[in-house]
Amino acid sequence: MIVIENLCKRVLEDDVKHNYFYRLVKSEMSVSMYGEPTEVQAYGIEIERQDIIEDTVVFIERDCVENISPQRHKVKNLMKMLYDNTVSPIHIIDVLGDYIDSYISDFDEMLKEIATC
Repeated sequence: MIVIENLCKRVLEDDVKHNYFYRLVKSEMSVSMYGEPTEVQAYGIEIERQDIIEDTVVFIERDCVENISPQRHKVKNLMKMLYDNTVSPIHIIDVLGDYIDSYISDFDEMLKEIATC
């Protein structure tokens, strides 16, 4: 998994600073095409939250959803939506679930394109 882009946000809440990191990640995944494994690139999102008190990191929470879509722009738009709404790592699946379900067909479209080449 490779980090392609990173958005950062700092939120102050009483005496705790929350640093949020939203990362667009790229990885390779293997799919079956005509009974043969085929490697395709796919994009996902990782969210990390660091809780800092008096300049000391006291807690880190991180979650990642890989292989959302082979279409970078779609996943980047999702990452921006998460960033704009300051979504916590513990809620990434709740927020992205329906998008992930609808984007699965992007892989089928990509395989059709590969097959016609």
